[in-house]
Amino acid sequence: MRTRRMIHVLATATAAGSLLVSCSGAGGSSSSGGGKSINVLMVGNPQMEDIAQLTKSTFTKDTGIEVNFTILPENELRDKVTQDIATQAGQYDVATVGAYEVPVWHENGWLHELDSYADKDSAFDKGDLLKPMVQSLSGSDGKMYALPFYGESSFLMYNKEVMAEKGITVPERPTWQQVADIAAEADGARPGMKGICLRGLPGWGELGAPLTTMVNTFGGTWFTKDWKAQVNSPEFKKATNFYVDLVRKHGEAGAPQAGFTECLNAMSQGKVAMWYDATSAAGSLEDPKVSKVAGKVGYAYAPVVETKSSGWLWSWAWAMPKTTKKADAASQFMLWASSKEYEKLVGEKLGWPRVPAGKRSSTYEIPEYRKASEAFGGITLNSIQEADPTNPGVQPRPTVGVQFVAVPEFQDLGTKVTQEISAAIAGQTSVDKALNDGQKLAEEVAAKHQ
Repeated sequence: MRTRRMIHVLATATAAGSLLVSCSGAGGSSSSGGGKSINVLMVGNPQMEDIAQLTKSTFTKDTGIEVNFTILPENELRDKVTQDIATQAGQYDVATVGAYEVPVWHENGWLHELDSYADKDSAFDKGDLLKPMVQSLSGSDGKMYALPFYGESSFLMYNKEVMAEKGITVPERPTWQQVADIAAEADGARPGMKGICLRGLPGWGELGAPLTTMVNTFGGTWFTKDWKAQVNSPEFKKATNFYVDLVRKHGEAGAPQAGFTECLNAMSQGKVAMWYDATSAAGSLEDPKVSKVAGKVGYAYAPVVETKSSGWLWSWAWAMPKTTKKADAASQFMLWASSKEYEKLVGEKLGWPRVPAGKRSSTYEIPEYRKASEAFGGITLNSIQEADPTNPGVQPRPTVGVQFVAVPEFQDLGTKVTQEISAAIAGQTSVDKALNDGQKLAEEVAAKHQ
């Protein structure tokens, strides 16, 4: 049983690098809708930037509810939203959270249940949501505490033109050794091109996400079922050494500071031949308005070693803190933002590849979306359905989660360990030292749960 404890916030998240998008004009003051407005905090991914662009002319126009968005890079978002919700500050009415936060924060009583809103709205069609998404965003009581904006697993993306030029065939279900061999062969295929992009930016949800899927399939785990720390186990070390060596030999420039956004840019601009990351990236890669490789990308399942599959399971989702005093307006926004109606709006206004998919069965039956996602839609859906957060590796786990451990302490533990691994990628320390130091931290966490 997890104890109820406050997530430790190391420092107040700064506003540096943030983007405030107000859909009500300067200062966020309401100009219509009888003074109704809500504050929404969200991660700075392309799908969130799209909704910030579309809200005023659609949702606000129809409901009179002004939406003030604050958009932050992923690591800053995690600090900010944790601080706001854990301290009950009440600054935000809606926030984007994921499959890690929901079970932990529900247990602490920080989130409003959302079934009562979703069940009343027949147009929302809760039954259309993919079961893995519903399960990952539900509490121990079976109720949903967040509504999915988009869902994702992880897979391998590669430049088909480069592979054809080099005579390389990428298997649909590759092993990590095959990926490493291909990265070596594709490295330098074009001037300045590197073989692969893998996140090196510290953070449990940045570098930690792809690394943990690699640890799982190499036979490792953060903790055994009875809470024995395994961070410096042979399997964890083998996976981490493989990851670090691959990035150092054939990875992107500036790897220690490269997260999802930097790898997306590198892949879309043709600077890397391959990229292992979130399935949700495909929509941006296939958008010719922003990507130089649109129509030239191939997709393969997440690489494996000892497991049959290794893709993660994640959803960026809308959650409502219990501190909000605007639950009705907040729920209207969340239901709209997760709806079939919104998906259709994105497809028609911005292009069908950019639909925030991965959450609804019906999305994959829309003719326009099926055509636009022909290269990646099927493998995305299969990867989501294959992901098993209850059994992602070769041994039983103490909590659910593919690329995370669902306890409050993992946010701090995962970030500290990945800081050391990022330093190893930069050549500033060794993997052995990073994981030996990480083992001590993991043992402290384990002691609280044994």
